[in-house]
Amino acid sequence: MQEPVRLNRFIASTGTCSRREADDLIAQGLVKVNGDVVTQMGSKVSRTDRVEVNGRRVVPADREYILLNKPKDTITTTDDEKGRTSVIDLLPADEFSASGLFPVGRLDRHTTGALLLTNDGDLAHRLMHPSYGVFKQYLVHTEKPIEEQELVQLGRGIELEDGVAKADRVSYLEGDQHVLVMAIHEGRNRQVRRMIEALGNTVTSLDRVRYAGLTTRGIRKGKWRRLSRKEVSTLYRQVKL
Repeated sequence: MQEPVRLNRFIASTGTCSRREADDLIAQGLVKVNGDVVTQMGSKVSRTDRVEVNGRRVVPADREYILLNKPKDTITTTDDEKGRTSVIDLLPADEFSASGLFPVGRLDRHTTGALLLTNDGDLAHRLMHPSYGVFKQYLVHTEKPIEEQELVQLGRGIELEDGVAKADRVSYLEGDQHVLVMAIHEGRNRQVRRMIEALGNTVTSLDRVRYAGLTTRGIRKGKWRRLSRKEVSTLYRQVKL
């Protein structure tokens, strides 16, 4: 970023938010450049300018794309006011402390599996937006067996308090009625657990094994790897960037 760039792009490159969200912050008068509030869309800045968002200086970071196999008892936040272990704590601080990484979406505390972390605000925003239909696949262990008619019901739709939710694909794992392979594209809070609970059953273990085509194969719980250039390009194509 040697040449001047639009202010919204500069802010997105810091991992603070997407370009669209940056436009909103600019319009609200929450962005300063070299001490002056800037509200004009299309304003340009360079790397040497001091840019502040909501009172905090932001600087561009090299783009990072990390796939983490989230273990149990970790919080999907950048930090936790109660002192609990967050997913960021699983990364080496000396390598990532200034990178501005944040998790894309959420997995609840007891759900394990594929979690993308990045400082690419534009990509993260689109991956989380329901209109792009990013697929997520889970291994779902249940307390009681799931009957065949319940399997059909999961595919047709389950009535939840926030509307009907359905699996895009769902099947038994190797014929075991206690273990489902379920794919969804929505991102509602605790959606898979609530769908199973609506059947009068309980999820005993939930592991996200695939996210946007990325799998945790070869990554032990609590470990991570960087995405390849090809994988990043594939993500970009999925969300039309």
